[in-house]
Amino acid sequence: MKRSRFSEEQIIGILKEHEAGVPVAELCRKHRVSDASVYKWKAKFGGMDVSEARRLRALGDENAKLKRMLADAMLDNVALKDLPGKEVVTPAARRSAVAHLMERHEMSERRACKTIGCCRMTVRYRSIRPQDEALRERMVALARERRRFGYRRLHVLLKREGHAVNHKKLFRLYREERLAVRRRGGRKRAIGTRAPIRLPLAPGERWSLDFVSDQFTDGRRFRILAVVDDCSRQNLALIADTSLSGTRVARELERLIARHGKPTMIVSDNGSEFTSNAILAWADKTHIEWHYIAPGKPTQNAFIESFNGRLRDELLNETLFSSLHHARAMLARWQADYNTTRPHSALGWSTPSAFAATFHPQRAPTLRLSNGSAPTPVAQPANELSKTAGSELTTG
Repeated sequence: MKRSRFSEEQIIGILKEHEAGVPVAELCRKHRVSDASVYKWKAKFGGMDVSEARRLRALGDENAKLKRMLADAMLDNVALKDLPGKEVVTPAARRSAVAHLMERHEMSERRACKTIGCCRMTVRYRSIRPQDEALRERMVALARERRRFGYRRLHVLLKREGHAVNHKKLFRLYREERLAVRRRGGRKRAIGTRAPIRLPLAPGERWSLDFVSDQFTDGRRFRILAVVDDCSRQNLALIADTSLSGTRVARELERLIARHGKPTMIVSDNGSEFTSNAILAWADKTHIEWHYIAPGKPTQNAFIESFNGRLRDELLNETLFSSLHHARAMLARWQADYNTTRPHSALGWSTPSAFAATFHPQRAPTLRLSNGSAPTPVAQPANELSKTAGSELTTG
């Protein structure tokens, strides 16, 4: 806008002369202006004094400033809506947002930082942190090999290989490589007060048994009998077959006892195989205490349930089995890896085999109390199955 060579005070003075009786033509000759300018001044400043004119000018300046602020705010709003992504929280995301505003909307660095509320020092900072390419490549390779391992178990495996890395730094690299394990949906579980399960004091004191089901690629189903030592968390057996009867279970237990020794107690659910006459006769013959959990209470057999979850998550859900021979080979390979390589969080990230090797056979404590009585079972047995094996054989 072209600035007038007359100030508001001078214009009001000229209009005062016109109000005093000086003709417009004489005012135009005297001040060297056109009559149109005089009439325009009269329409704008007629009847005003100097203070009112100054106030009008201040209002005009303030109005222009507000218009500029509104235009800037609208432009900033449009620019913010054009930002890629939803949240600008991390320093890297802030630097990317500032670069986008400067490139797409031709903003200055100062204005772009002000728009997103970012410090200019954050934008200008350049990281001197090493990239750790070798560590990243090895971590990605391990994560692809063991798809269901989180960063904690990967950290243990990397430490075994000689990589000296802090777990917090590894977690940062783990997130940057987008290696987070996808959570699988599970059923809702009731929340309440539960008594903690008693831990055995030495390997071989208590075994847990349970069945896991899966199917081949052609749709046929097969079952897996899993046996776990509750103290060392060792997986003693993974027997896969299309049918596993009580007689077969007793025969497999005989083989395990010949290899690992006889346990003091065996814990299982109330499945038909475990409550069959073959199992009752075998338990009575071998004098092994067989404990049945309460019906509908799998938490009373928590060790084998936890193992079944790891087995299904890391092997069964990740593998397509073409035949029974293929399933047995994969189960044997996974069992060896579970016992000798896979770190277990409940054992201080040691392996079950290494943890079992720390127990001396002669110094292993027994389960008998000072008065000679047996300790309380791991869980309250079912009312209808609380009898001993011998009494059940007697009643048929």
